[in-house]
Amino acid sequence: MVAPPDNDVLWARALHYRHDDGSPGLSGVSLGVREGEILAVGGPRGSGKTTLLRCLSGLLAAGSGEVWFNSVPVHTMSPAARERLRRDHFGWIDPEPVLVPELNVWENAALPLMLRGTGRRRARTAALEWLERLDIGDGARKHPGELTHAERQRVCVARALAPAPSVLFADEPTAPLHRVDRAHVLRTLTTAARSHGITVVLATHDARTAALADRTVSLLDGRRVRTVHLPPVSGTAATEGRATCSLSV
Repeated sequence: MVAPPDNDVLWARALHYRHDDGSPGLSGVSLGVREGEILAVGGPRGSGKTTLLRCLSGLLAAGSGEVWFNSVPVHTMSPAARERLRRDHFGWIDPEPVLVPELNVWENAALPLMLRGTGRRRARTAALEWLERLDIGDGARKHPGELTHAERQRVCVARALAPAPSVLFADEPTAPLHRVDRAHVLRTLTTAARSHGITVVLATHDARTAALADRTVSLLDGRRVRTVHLPPVSGTAATEGRATCSLSV
């Protein structure tokens, strides 16, 4: 077992994962994420981005390979220990907003803090701060069913940021948002990460979103690749769009 570099808050080596139907999810993916870095994981849909984030965060146990968080081996942890790690150190944003319908907006945003044992008043203050930053503070006492789809996603972003996680995993976090909402949420997310020293691993298939990150790694069919975009050529190929050559690394 090789110890990860000291300056990597997350480090993975030779991750392999197969889905329940036997199809490959990851094939030998290795990477490191530095503390405070915003890392974009790019690639088309089905390339393994979500699977990689889930393995890095301990939501999935890789079939083989290693995952380390601050030099602690996540891959050897029990399921209960991985759950505590996610609760105490990680945040997560899904592509679709999932909220507890019985709780109001600020209670949903404060839920991770209260699960950590934070007092209700303190948790509420932190939740309201992020709800205000995301322009959803006026709806703090509403319930999820009273919100639009985009508003519910903003609540999910606030919920992920309120506990000030060490690492925030964002899986296509602006997928359900319109262009203006998308830009505002991404700006809030990246500004918060930099001002609070939060490491972000951001899965996206959108080049404009990836451009906000410090660095991008690309996946294709579960493998890390170096993607080279070639200009269109004359003739039939020109009508078919831009050609792409992907090289495994």
